[in-house]
Amino acid sequence: MDWQALWLSVKLSCFTVVLLIPLAILVGRWLAFRQFKGKSWIEALIMVPLVLPPTVIGYYLLVGLGNQSMIGQWVEQLTGQQLVFHFSGLVIASIIVNIPFAVQPIQRAFETIPIDIRDAAACCGMSRLRIFFRIELPMIWPGVLTAVVLCFSHVLGEFGVVLMLGGNIAGETKTISIAIYDSVQAFDFDSAGMMSLVLLLFAVSALALTTSMSRRLGGHHGASQR
Repeated sequence: MDWQALWLSVKLSCFTVVLLIPLAILVGRWLAFRQFKGKSWIEALIMVPLVLPPTVIGYYLLVGLGNQSMIGQWVEQLTGQQLVFHFSGLVIASIIVNIPFAVQPIQRAFETIPIDIRDAAACCGMSRLRIFFRIELPMIWPGVLTAVVLCFSHVLGEFGVVLMLGGNIAGETKTISIAIYDSVQAFDFDSAGMMSLVLLLFAVSALALTTSMSRRLGGHHGASQR
């Protein structure tokens, strides 16, 4: 069992969730409540990581964040560190790859909020900011919870993009999925099986917990509305 790789994967998942979920809440709310020309194209663009092969996404990120790109050169001049083959690059890549897993559940949760509830709150003198924090956020918690679990689990198992952008540097970019691949390549099937079992048990437990909590939260909100 490669505990260092597992810890790195958990760390990467935590960074991705903390940075992506607040952005996904803003984007999901905007897409749920606004109608404008070109909205379908933006929604399609958000869904692109779901249909593109990870190696294709990894290639574009490698080109776009490498030391030959404008972004890569700017970051290297500012920090003295390359994004490619570095943990910070993996964080950026994980955020981009997991955008649909974060935005979609949250957008759907916002769409379930009845318009009359928001209108009634506005008529009572509540500001938009107060409506957002006091009414909207409590009602979309099932969607936010789903987004958190999906993103966290997906980052743990991500392989193609991590390998393309980060390579296989122990303690820096070698995640649990890369460690499993290395174990199989070395015919160490016991280690590969143990790490795969850990990911499987986590995925099943996380999805079961999410489903249970979403039902409870949904039932609670439904009862409160009645």
